[in-house]
Amino acid sequence: METSPANHGEAPEKKSHHAGPSKCSPSPVASSESAVGALKAAKRGGVVAGGRRSGPVSSGGKTAAGNGAPDSRSRRSTSLMNPTVSSSAASLPRRNSTGGLAHKQSMEASRKSPIDVKKVSPSASDPGKKSSSETRRPSLPSVTSDVSAPETALNGKRASLSPRLLSRSDSGKGDSKRKPTVKPLESVRSSRRMSSSSLDSSIGCSSVRKTATNVSSSSARSSSVTSSLKSSSLSSSTDRASIPGWKKTTSAVQSRHSRFMMLPQVDTKARDDQRLDLRGHRIRSLDAAGLKLSPSLEFVYLRDNLISSVEGVEILKWVKVLDLSFNNFKGPGFEPLGNCKALQQLYLAGNQITSLASLPELPNLEFLSVAQNKLKSLSMACQPRLQVLAATKNRISTLKGFPHLPVLEHLRVEENPILRIPHVEAASILLVGPTLKKFNDRDLSPKELEIAKLYPAHTSLCIRDGWEFCCPELAVDSAFSFLTEKWKEHLPLGFMLKKASVDPPFEGDICRCHFSFVNINSDSELTLKYQWFIGESTSISLVPIANAVAEVYWPSHDDVGKFLKVECTPVLNETEYHPIFAISSPVSPGTGYPKVLSASVHGEFVEGNLIRGSAEVAWCGGTPGEGVVSWLRRKWNSNPTVIVGAEDVKYRLTADDIDSSLVFMYTPVTKEGTKGELYYAMTDFVKAAAPSVSNVRILGDPVEGNTVRGVGEYFGGKEGPSKFEWLREYEEAGDLVVVSSGASEYTLSKDDVGHRLTFVYIPANFEGQEGESVSLMSEIVRKAPPKASNLKLVGELREGSKVTVSATVTGGNEGSCRVQWFKTSSFTFEAEENLEAISSSKIAKTFRIPLGAVGYYIVAKFTPLAADGETGESAFVRSEKVVETLPPSLNFLSVTGDYCEGEILTASYGYIGGQEGRSQYNWYLHETENADDILIPDASGFLQYRITKDAIGTFISFKCTPVRDDGIVGEPRTFLAPVRVLPGNPKLLVLRLVGEGVEGSTLLAKKKYWGGEEGDSVYRWLLTKPDGTVNKIKGATSDTYEVSHNDIGFLISVSCEPVRRDCTRGPIVTSELIGPIMPGPPTCQSLKFLGSMVEGNRVTFVATYSGGEMGSCIHEWFRLKENGIKEILSYEEFLDLTFEDVGRCIELVYTPVRKDGLEGSKKCIISTVIAPATPRGIKLVIPGCFEDKEIVPLKSYFGGKEGEGEYVWYRTREKPDELNLFNMLVTTNDFFIIGKSMTYTPAIEDVGSYLILHWMPTRDDGKQGSPIMAVSSTPVLAALPVVSNVCIKDLGSGLYVGKGKYYGGYEGSSIYSWYRQTNDGTNVVIPGATSTAYEASDLDYNYRLLFGYTPVRSDLLSGEPVFSDATDIIFPELPQIEMLSINGKQVEGEVITAVEITPQSEKQKHVWSKYKQEVKYQWYFSEKNGEPLTFELLPSQHSCSYRLRFEDIGRCLKCECNVIDVFGRSSETVSSVTSPILPGMPKIDKLEIEGRGFHTNLYAVRGMYSGGKEGKSKIQWLRSMVGSPDLISIPGEVGRMYEANVDDVSYRLVAIYTPVREDGVEGVSVSTSTDPIGVEPDVYKEVKLKLEVGSVKFEVLMAKDKKVVLILGSFDDLYFIFHLGNLNLCLS
Repeated sequence: METSPANHGEAPEKKSHHAGPSKCSPSPVASSESAVGALKAAKRGGVVAGGRRSGPVSSGGKTAAGNGAPDSRSRRSTSLMNPTVSSSAASLPRRNSTGGLAHKQSMEASRKSPIDVKKVSPSASDPGKKSSSETRRPSLPSVTSDVSAPETALNGKRASLSPRLLSRSDSGKGDSKRKPTVKPLESVRSSRRMSSSSLDSSIGCSSVRKTATNVSSSSARSSSVTSSLKSSSLSSSTDRASIPGWKKTTSAVQSRHSRFMMLPQVDTKARDDQRLDLRGHRIRSLDAAGLKLSPSLEFVYLRDNLISSVEGVEILKWVKVLDLSFNNFKGPGFEPLGNCKALQQLYLAGNQITSLASLPELPNLEFLSVAQNKLKSLSMACQPRLQVLAATKNRISTLKGFPHLPVLEHLRVEENPILRIPHVEAASILLVGPTLKKFNDRDLSPKELEIAKLYPAHTSLCIRDGWEFCCPELAVDSAFSFLTEKWKEHLPLGFMLKKASVDPPFEGDICRCHFSFVNINSDSELTLKYQWFIGESTSISLVPIANAVAEVYWPSHDDVGKFLKVECTPVLNETEYHPIFAISSPVSPGTGYPKVLSASVHGEFVEGNLIRGSAEVAWCGGTPGEGVVSWLRRKWNSNPTVIVGAEDVKYRLTADDIDSSLVFMYTPVTKEGTKGELYYAMTDFVKAAAPSVSNVRILGDPVEGNTVRGVGEYFGGKEGPSKFEWLREYEEAGDLVVVSSGASEYTLSKDDVGHRLTFVYIPANFEGQEGESVSLMSEIVRKAPPKASNLKLVGELREGSKVTVSATVTGGNEGSCRVQWFKTSSFTFEAEENLEAISSSKIAKTFRIPLGAVGYYIVAKFTPLAADGETGESAFVRSEKVVETLPPSLNFLSVTGDYCEGEILTASYGYIGGQEGRSQYNWYLHETENADDILIPDASGFLQYRITKDAIGTFISFKCTPVRDDGIVGEPRTFLAPVRVLPGNPKLLVLRLVGEGVEGSTLLAKKKYWGGEEGDSVYRWLLTKPDGTVNKIKGATSDTYEVSHNDIGFLISVSCEPVRRDCTRGPIVTSELIGPIMPGPPTCQSLKFLGSMVEGNRVTFVATYSGGEMGSCIHEWFRLKENGIKEILSYEEFLDLTFEDVGRCIELVYTPVRKDGLEGSKKCIISTVIAPATPRGIKLVIPGCFEDKEIVPLKSYFGGKEGEGEYVWYRTREKPDELNLFNMLVTTNDFFIIGKSMTYTPAIEDVGSYLILHWMPTRDDGKQGSPIMAVSSTPVLAALPVVSNVCIKDLGSGLYVGKGKYYGGYEGSSIYSWYRQTNDGTNVVIPGATSTAYEASDLDYNYRLLFGYTPVRSDLLSGEPVFSDATDIIFPELPQIEMLSINGKQVEGEVITAVEITPQSEKQKHVWSKYKQEVKYQWYFSEKNGEPLTFELLPSQHSCSYRLRFEDIGRCLKCECNVIDVFGRSSETVSSVTSPILPGMPKIDKLEIEGRGFHTNLYAVRGMYSGGKEGKSKIQWLRSMVGSPDLISIPGEVGRMYEANVDDVSYRLVAIYTPVREDGVEGVSVSTSTDPIGVEPDVYKEVKLKLEVGSVKFEVLMAKDKKVVLILGSFDDLYFIFHLGNLNLCLS
């Protein structure tokens, strides 16, 4: 993956100078070989030194613009990058394109990023493998690497630059783990173009490249570079640890300088046809010949050229990274970039661009660098995905036209005039929104975040329109004035906007907008239309809310956190004008406590009406619930009482509510159960309704002789003497004749038969008021129906007997009467509902008593009938005693069914004699008809019997004994079968196979036979092939079968032909198929070892297998240890015995496995104890020999456990012949014995000689083998010059001494050097500092010192330089403050100023003038009482000046001051305390009178008092005639409230306010007045209406001045005052 550097605006004058020609430099597009070689050299060489160089190498990853001492704040660590050192990634130097170029340039070690850092691919070659064969050189020539940062960003792995020079890793770790470790390569720039193109920085973040598989190889590598890179490889462990001091120091620096910005990731792998790199080729146009732009390009680097136009870029439709930095662009003319829809990173730094207005919207742009241009603003099209905008070093002075950047996270505008605007960071927060994370490469300031919250929500819109950003205290008024000035040309003529705001919105609560216009000189009335909008931010288009067109809006839960905007459209004379708007703060979550805004009761308050209470509730974030409703009734001059059951919003007025006022009480309750405050509304007094009656009806049957009653439901207060009348209708004449009056009841007479009656109800209330009468006509009065009497029951009351009912019938015919019979257990007759019917209604009078009536009384219902069919009232008669029962008996008994085996016989009988109980049933077998019976136990108690095999050839009988439910037993009866039982035909009821379908198992044919005695049934076993062919299995004729190997894969079934003992055969039955047959479990029959159990031999085994086709069996070899633990050794078919097996046994576990993978039971065998082999030496090698380094020979022993062998070391000047070594040892005297232990440390005497080791291998039991000898490959070498414990000692007063411990022969003229270390870890050599002592100067301030020690042996051989740890940062003397003075009047309302007094010494003057950065102030206030004084912090008071407030009166104020120098250090705090603050002169501001402007209203005077605590200020109310300067005093009105009356009509009310302090001091009086007081409009209209009707009489008195006419009338106690020209009215 490729990414382009985030250049921080390089300053050409700050680029480091190069030394030497550039002919050894590779091409601008670095090849894969040069990149890999550079990384290898960095790993092997650690520090790459040049023979001659202009200065030490600095970091290319600085994030601050370096043109002086760096800001101390830049060392703070942020949360974006973790300062952990990573040794698995390399990052190459980058060019800074949004700050200045680093003061000194160097490579940094890569730093791990917690976001997306991965290890380098292990496919990279290990540089450590080549170190032994390469020639060591004391130093490296200058090498320039041009592998740009975009090329290191392959596959999207990111890393950060680290100011660290890394040495080689420890040799032991490098050889054992063999992990590919890549470390940075330091290089000195050799040309301006090289340093420009290779020192790229991505705002503190670079990317990791894979060093083997993903490196571009577009050009060949220079041979000189190859040789120089290879020469940096060192082989010894001393070389790899040559710079221990640098590692610790730079790690600390790295942790302090870890503020980096992550570049957006480009998620595409770059191929050669997708990448174009032509940096520094002096290209003048994108259409130039040879440029070869193509649509397939995704990464295009054209920086450091002479391009002045983007014409031709349209072809790059799929470009993702486009670098056009440091060209000649001036703009505008960026429209062609609109075709680059896939563009993600755009670099335009270092040009002459003056405007970005023509830059089109790029939908995928995530990074934009326009640093080092001539931009005056950032006005451009919206960039929806832009995350990083770098615009340092421009001429930006305004935020007008700032684009909408909805996902911007990093904004950099350092070194721009706009930074002089106070709180510009807060303005940026308002413009961008909550996505902004960093401003000018630092985390957002908490203070600026708080300041941003103080601005109104529409601030960002005003800023984009050109509003001048100001302090938050003035922002509200200033922004409103700005918008008013903007809108005034679009408002209706004659109107001026006074107010435009929105209440702070809360979830579930009412939000109201306020738009107020002042009518200057218009005669028309202005109407307003509203539309509400909502959105996540004010910077993007807000969405209109459907149906939200009122002055108020109720925010919902989904609106929380969003902004509300309301547009107000003025309408004048049906003309709509340009809308104005107001924006709210974000919607806050509701409190969850509902509240009632208003409540009311609707309906007419008259008895009987339905009224409804309603409440307007703000649920405030809770879920709307039902609420608690109650109604109360309040009589005149009494407390309200709760109306029981009235808990609904609807309530119907009753008579109890008359002359009462109702109280509707509502308590809002959310569904979560949260209750709000109770709210109530009262009604007027309820009036009684007019008397009326409803639901009038006549009760009673209209039959001759009955009494009927008229009733109705009265309504209308308390019922009084209502009137009733009964009238008889004569249908022929159509007349109604009164037959009764005054009573609601009437008894029907014979005269009423055939006529209808009318009942009249005239309601009247308690006062005697009559309502409208209601009448109802009855049915035709009928004559009396027929009737039965003298009922009797005749007959015997026993089960089965007949009884007859007789009666005397009047008014009807007895023969046609109907009778119905019932039974009852009760002796007393109550009602027909308690009787149980035992027959239907019939004409027959005789009835046979059924069994169910036994024990009950018999009841007969006799219904008389007239000749015309009219039915009379039924009569009932009951028996004197209960019905008796008969003894139990059977009236018949029979058995049905076939007498054959398997058939079912069913017995049936007839029972009489009461309620049957548990009668007894038994079945018997008889050998002959006269033989004794044999009971069949299983059939007892059943009416059915299935004939079994035991009954064949016998007779069957059934015996039934009747039993009544009370336990009385009757006479039994028996039924005998007429024929013997015959046997059934033979057959099989069940045939199935039992057993598993597995090879070797036995299958059993289980059957269930039926049909007499079974004979020799015939079995046949069948084998079914997969194709369906069925074959008999030869010899398988029994009921069992053993499955063989030949049956595997087939299906097996069995058939059986049943045969009875008399050879009668039944049908053949075949069982279900079983299978296919599976092979049997694999089994190991035998297992034994093959081979000798001696160390070094190979052992195998022989196993016998059975159980299907053998598969891959498992062989597990274990070593049995002394503690019983088994150690797995191998899974092969053999085992090679080793030394670890000696003295132990070997166990083989064999698991048989079938071909289909099924494992059988494991079988194991254990060997005898393994014997050791004969001892012998396999290998003996003497490694490299160095002075004072212990030699450990490399040897390999075999033959049991090794004992203490014999070792002899020899020294000889000449290298002997190894083939004849034993003979030479005996025959010559050139060999000297120098040691008899296994190891040997060469002394100075051994230098230049060869060493020989004689070894006699010996086993631990003392047995020796053949001796072996080895000769060193090289003579003993002297030790290299090295130095350790390099450190710096501080002697004080700026004097430092460097020290170190030398080793390696005699020391010669060692080389000493001193360095300054910057904050980013860059080390700069100090010219002339070549001794061990050094005195710090002014140039060393804000730097650390390092001491370098290069050891030199007496033979002029140089060792590796070693550097000390860096000292602490060197600072000058801290600026001091001698004292602090507070100037100004210490009186409320005045401004006091803290002035610091500095020391007058020359050193302090110099420090203050050169190193002072800022002076900080903090104000405190004391408690008014208490000694000693205690002070509390005054938040946000950080200025040297402070305006005294009312709260400060009587307090002492303290100001603390300290100075911060440019290095971030703070001096000691100095403070000064004021005397107690005195109160100021009393005064009143913003005095006004509040009220509606009518003569019945209440008026209040309000103002803002200042000047100490207010005492009894004086207020006087006066009247003033319009147009007259005279004031008329209103006696007694000296309070803050005044209730207007009739005397104030047409006058202005004037209030004079004289502020008085608590101690009696008076201030200047201030007055204010109202508009002329008018008459209440409703009263005015009513009087005018009365006058027009002429229903008022007046007495007129004329005053002497003839200016006022007083008219007194008597209409409703009204007093009318007519002023000349106007009619005004006041109620008395």
